[in-house]
Amino acid sequence: MEQSYLTSVIKQFEYYKSLGDKTLEQLSITALKTELEPDSNSIAIIVKHLAGNMHSRWTNFLTEDGEKSWRNRDDEFIDNYGSKQELIEAWNTGWQCLLSTIKNLNNKDLESVIFIRNEGHTVTEAINRQMMHYAYHVGQIVFIGKLIKGKNWTSLSIPKGNSQVYNDVKFSQAKSLKHFTDDS
Repeated sequence: MEQSYLTSVIKQFEYYKSLGDKTLEQLSITALKTELEPDSNSIAIIVKHLAGNMHSRWTNFLTEDGEKSWRNRDDEFIDNYGSKQELIEAWNTGWQCLLSTIKNLNNKDLESVIFIRNEGHTVTEAINRQMMHYAYHVGQIVFIGKLIKGKNWTSLSIPKGNSQVYNDVKFSQAKSLKHFTDDS
């Protein structure tokens, strides 16, 4: 069970990263910096927040509190990216920090206790907490990207009107046990 959990977690995190990657690819730096409403978060700000959170939570994950003294969370909500490349580098290094940490965990680690702001979590609970946090923000990134691109948006899932075709293909195949991202 535990190995299945860790394998699934890695695939889920990689899936959410891929949704963000595919959104970032579709947008210019101007679009990435667009705030749809005054005082709302642009995609650039959400990326900066995610990268900061990932570095803080996953650096020395098993041995230090997840809220590092060097983290300046408030600064994460000020967009100062000079280029799309700089934004993508921050995005990728945050995910690299997370994924390299998760990939080095083993089954024995899952019930260990780690702390986030002095609140104890089992490793399993901490992973679940962060996965939901990142899924929430990646969903925002995708939604904002879709709003900005409008009719020029390239769908990241089953496009409207194609559900039956998609299901027909899926149900024409033999049943199998695999992660849903294995066909992506």
